[in-house]
Amino acid sequence: MRLRGLPGFLLLIVVALLVVPSATGYYTDWLWFRELGYEQIFTRTLRAQTFVFAATFAVAFSILSFNLQLARRRAGSRPRMIIDVGGRPVTLGSQDVGGLAVPIAAGVALLLGIAGASNWLRWLSFFHAAPFGDRDPLFGRDVGFYVFRLPVYQTLQQQLLFLFILALVGCLASYVLSGNFVLESRPGAASWPRVRLAPSARRHLAALLALVFLLMAWGSWLDIPAMLLTPTDSAVAFGASYADVHATMPFLWASVAVLVVGAGLAVWHGVGGRGWLVPLALSLYLLVSIAGGVYASIVQRLIVRPNEQNVERPFIEHNIAATRRAYAIDRVEERELSGDAELTAADIVENAGTIENVRLWDHGPLLQTFGQIQEIRTYYDFVNVDNDRYTIDGKLRQVMLSVRELNTESMPNPSFVNERLTFTHGYGLTLGPVNQVTAPEGLPVLFIRDIPPVSTVDLRVDRPGVYYGELTAGYVLVNTRQPEFDYPRGEGGASADVGYATTTYEGTGGVPVGSLARRMLFAIRFGSTDILVSNQITRESRIMFHRQIAERVKVLAPFLSYDFDPYPVLSGGRIFWIQDAYTTTSNYPYSTPRQRPASELNYIRNSVKIVTDAYNGTVAFYLSDPDDPLAQTIDRIFPGVLEPLSAMPPELRRHVRYPEELFRTQAQVYQTYHMTNPTVFYNKEDQWQWPVLDAAQQGSTPMQPYYTVMTLPGGKSTEFIQMLPFTPRAKDNLAAWMVARSDGEHYGRLQVFQFPKQKIVYGPRQVVGRIKQDQVISPQITLWNQQGSEVIWGNLLVIPIKESLLYVQPLYLRSPQSSIPELKRVIVAYQSRIVMDVTLTQALSQIFGRSVAAALAPDLLSSTATSVIEAPDVGPEVEGVVRPPGQAASTLGALAAEAKQHYENAVKAQREGDWSTYGEQLRQLERVLEKMQSTP
Repeated sequence: MRLRGLPGFLLLIVVALLVVPSATGYYTDWLWFRELGYEQIFTRTLRAQTFVFAATFAVAFSILSFNLQLARRRAGSRPRMIIDVGGRPVTLGSQDVGGLAVPIAAGVALLLGIAGASNWLRWLSFFHAAPFGDRDPLFGRDVGFYVFRLPVYQTLQQQLLFLFILALVGCLASYVLSGNFVLESRPGAASWPRVRLAPSARRHLAALLALVFLLMAWGSWLDIPAMLLTPTDSAVAFGASYADVHATMPFLWASVAVLVVGAGLAVWHGVGGRGWLVPLALSLYLLVSIAGGVYASIVQRLIVRPNEQNVERPFIEHNIAATRRAYAIDRVEERELSGDAELTAADIVENAGTIENVRLWDHGPLLQTFGQIQEIRTYYDFVNVDNDRYTIDGKLRQVMLSVRELNTESMPNPSFVNERLTFTHGYGLTLGPVNQVTAPEGLPVLFIRDIPPVSTVDLRVDRPGVYYGELTAGYVLVNTRQPEFDYPRGEGGASADVGYATTTYEGTGGVPVGSLARRMLFAIRFGSTDILVSNQITRESRIMFHRQIAERVKVLAPFLSYDFDPYPVLSGGRIFWIQDAYTTTSNYPYSTPRQRPASELNYIRNSVKIVTDAYNGTVAFYLSDPDDPLAQTIDRIFPGVLEPLSAMPPELRRHVRYPEELFRTQAQVYQTYHMTNPTVFYNKEDQWQWPVLDAAQQGSTPMQPYYTVMTLPGGKSTEFIQMLPFTPRAKDNLAAWMVARSDGEHYGRLQVFQFPKQKIVYGPRQVVGRIKQDQVISPQITLWNQQGSEVIWGNLLVIPIKESLLYVQPLYLRSPQSSIPELKRVIVAYQSRIVMDVTLTQALSQIFGRSVAAALAPDLLSSTATSVIEAPDVGPEVEGVVRPPGQAASTLGALAAEAKQHYENAVKAQREGDWSTYGEQLRQLERVLEKMQSTP
């Protein structure tokens, strides 16, 4: 039986399996882009990809097919014997190979077209490039030439060279098989055979060879400016060096000239038939290439190395200037600090805004604690803890917050209905101050907590539903007949009456999916027949996908690079996500590159802030650096996508912060490139590094930048900053500290405060070493560890106060029976003094006097976790210090209540055999009794 329709049927199956899913994906993505209002990004990108693919395919196919067909026509049809198999000659002629010309050309062109389509942004940037306004120091070209034009030229040169070499090889094979290319022996055994070509074949191959030579000449010419983007041989600085400029570069120009001459010789060979011309051209090129490498090595060895500092000085200057511009560290404001100022109690109180916002809760312990006391159910998860600042009850407070997201992988009964229709969103967030704990548990105080959200301050959560977040992977369907789970309400099972509260989505997120055609499309996209057959989906139903914030913005704007940490913001009772985006390139001339997780860069700007509504999923792009040429180019390509930063709602604008990854990158570069003197830079005389903390506590890891609220030296008010100290290379004393400002008109300003090189200021590692050796602290830590508790050391914080420094380190305890870290002690180091106490204010009181506690807002709250603050310690007033409003002296009644609490805690510890806690409670009781004696 003959199956005539089988090939067509198989082709139809292949098309259905390959084309239909791809087309469905494109169409549903277009629906998604249109729903968000960014269809112009989708259509512009698709048009660019299509155009680049079509142009590349057409050029590649034309070059290959034209030359292969031309060779086929000129070769003739005479067969050539290839091999004798079993006494039968097997012959193959040019006509047999010629039939493959079109399929081969089409296949190669298709592969090149697909590869070329991925460069769509490079081509759009080429045609819409904005000038940088900076020129390279060697050739005087605008930096935009290296960023936008050189990569396109290099891609074109490589693709065309590959095509013409392939055409040359294919045509040569055709002529060989047809007998137009023959090796003839000459008289005499020692003589070389002679190559004989038919005149038409010789002219064709010579023309192709000439084009190959010209493309190689173009490549050598492109290598000249590309030298500004490569490391130097001496590794003194990045970019073209002395040997590159005075040795390699002249020989590259010579290579260009030789290759152009070689192209002429190839044409002459095609016309005149002189066989020695092509070998002469190749020999000249090889000679120049080898000579250039040898000469560059001689110059490097005999001229540069003996006098490297002097001869490389101009190129070091180029590297310093370009790197500082590319990473925007040329804008750093530098200031000297004396480092020998003596702090007084008055200074501490004057900087109360800084002290009251010292971050005593670290991300790791706090995330564990949030998970234990606020996840509520197993299917909720806190992914990350973020720092921010809010004006709470009229006062700027640094807080740490985390969004309660839904983790469907932890659901006890996963199914289509549960995963896609019922459990659709997370719920609310947890928010609390960075420096307050409950008494006596040592747990974080929560301004916003529980489900439904309970707020004890003037912050509200009106829309707690989190449909878009850091964890929300996969699609969900809303506005279906199935009620959505909103939050747990009881312990009686999963019924709507007892187990949980239900809700119906009231937002604008998602793509309508009610029609049968839409359901079929999304069933194909997600490979789920449930979407097609479920009777829960109605005409009003919507499907939400690309819900993870990091994925969502990358799909929307693949032309940007993204910070690793989107952070939540509570604004107007709603939850938003702010994602920092960067414009980067690795083609800034003379700038030293840095390695990112997935790429390399030597230029970076935080040009875009992206705001995503956690409930509706709407996304807005705000241009935060309008002077950036890369951002200007993107704005030309996609007009209207980037809104000015002034268009961001003011309440959200107050929560914009300097991004972490940018600050880390700039700090890494600045530790070397703060040295602007070429001699100092060459000798690395003032090289800095990030402080390395003690192995026993921090695993010998570099200290990381951190956010805090503080008053900068010379500043008038507290502000939200990010900071990092520096130490000299291979030393532990402090050299400087760097800050990035985030508030108001100061946003984006970088400042560095340097200490005198002649004075020793204790660095973080030295302070940690002194803490370990302290005669009071060390035995206490040993005792806690011996009793089975796990001591967790918090991050050491450097707190600048005027011209001096405080070091603060929190201490957490975690019992074997509980995985909840509790903040139990705070260690403060100032100059030669180190103290440890229950709270920061009490530790400061030990150093600067009891009057400090009377004037500062305490950092220990009552066990009810409300805004009721325990009465502060009272002592003699400091001259010139005024107690802030609302901080009255403590009363005997309050002190008596505190004494009773310590007594009860001591009795309880005695019964349980916890003698460490028993002794601590007795000491606290003694302290309170002393207060009562001094209270009038």
